[in-house]
Amino acid sequence: MEITARALNRATLSRQLLLRRESLGAVDAVRRVVALQAQHAASPYLALWNRLAGFAPADLDAAFAGHTVVKASLMRITLHAVHADDYQTFREAMQPTLYASRLGYRFAASGLTPADAHELMPELLSFAEGPRTAAEMDAWLEERLGPEKKAGALWGLRAYAPLWHAATGGPWSFGARPSYRAARTGRLPLGREAEPEALQRLLLRYLEGFGPASVADMAQFAMVQRTPIRQALRALGDAVEELQGPDKTALFDLPGAPRPAQDTPAPPRLMAMWDSVLLAYADRSRVIPPDYRRVVIRNNGDVLPTLLVDGYVAGVWRPVDGGIEATAFHELSAAVWDGLAAEARSLLTLLADREPRVYSRYGHWWAKLSGAQVRILRG
Repeated sequence: MEITARALNRATLSRQLLLRRESLGAVDAVRRVVALQAQHAASPYLALWNRLAGFAPADLDAAFAGHTVVKASLMRITLHAVHADDYQTFREAMQPTLYASRLGYRFAASGLTPADAHELMPELLSFAEGPRTAAEMDAWLEERLGPEKKAGALWGLRAYAPLWHAATGGPWSFGARPSYRAARTGRLPLGREAEPEALQRLLLRYLEGFGPASVADMAQFAMVQRTPIRQALRALGDAVEELQGPDKTALFDLPGAPRPAQDTPAPPRLMAMWDSVLLAYADRSRVIPPDYRRVVIRNNGDVLPTLLVDGYVAGVWRPVDGGIEATAFHELSAAVWDGLAAEARSLLTLLADREPRVYSRYGHWWAKLSGAQVRILRG
């Protein structure tokens, strides 16, 4: 079966709840979309606002506080918000990547070995049964390792250890200075190997939220090498089916998964920074036109808040005095601007109670932008 580029876009938007806002609670929505990028504390909130009818930020506050949604270093070794029931599977599947990255050169440069990490782990997790600030963890490590080794140890262990970020309040549950707590989960393997079943489960969950997808897409999402991905797909057998993508690339999906018609309308959206739909693929052209990719995804990894028009990135936005400044990269129709203005009014209401100038620290990128149209969308 073949699938066109536009149908691929619509399948993605459908599974990411971006064809229409759904009547779901925050916890169920996170489960549906699989994983929300959470490098910036506001982004999971804006992501759910884009996806849910009547989204109440307090619902996500409660989910983080009650650990039904958890924030941790997972896929691509970046912060994600995921359903608590998914955490262990994702963590097990990411084990080799976390091992190689976080117990690598910087950890070793402090004179530490993976064996040191494993020896420290039980006591560290016991110490972090309750929330611990980075400063408290730093002091704890200095007491055991000395001042020369503590910095590399904290850098490695705060992502390699099964730790969740602890909610500390503030406008978006997590402040600029993180606190950590031991993950409430079953036994987790610690070493350079992962259980094959964990990667298989991760791929099934990925396809639920982001499919259809290629081997390269899956490897990009998880930062796992392609050979284990192929092995996992073979082991899954009939649980996945193969399609042919628009460029003849093999794509994989779940049998019976939703794939709306390619002419299904896609409403305009004001997407969060680092929204998962922009980053979950090796081939990001399913949502980001190639000419705009370098503008939206900066060299240092910052991913700007975007305008989504007819399912594709068409510009960027930021809050300014009096409204939302929208910069379109090409001409937009009056009807599209009306739709974006309605989204801006809703967003400004959300931000007014939380952080009216969200993402303001990234404003320097706008000096490097040029657009066909720039408008202030007022509340």
